Amino acid sequence: MSLSHLLAAVAVVGAVLTPAAHAQRATNLHARTAGELADLCAASPRGGLGDAQVNYCHGFAQGAVDVMLHDAGEKKPFCFPSPTPTRTETLGQFVRWVRADSSHASLPAAGGLHQFLTERYPCNR
Repeated sequence: MSLSHLLAAVAVVGAVLTPAAHAQRATNLHARTAGELADLCAASPRGGLGDAQVNYCHGFAQGAVDVMLHDAGEKKPFCFPSPTPTRTETLGQFVRWVRADSSHASLPAAGGLHQFLTERYPCNR
């Protein structure tokens, strides 16, 4: 599966996961770049659209990971340790990774997440 197919699949997952609580008010969340995704992941759930932003981040990431692992077949691009870190822990590390190097922020969102995961959780080959 190409990166464009991956991005399209993740966009569909993100659209489906938009919270109903904000349905009365038009909210357009997007994560085209790793920097935009990191901003959504770092949002405070207590403020304004914070819940929607964090939920979008988690849904986007879960959809992207599912597609990456499914597409990889037997040769996984990354391997989570045991015990597996929580999604919140992993996405917090992703936010720090993006912010530590300004070149990471301009990567496509799914591509940046993929690069982070392969660097952070390499498989023992």
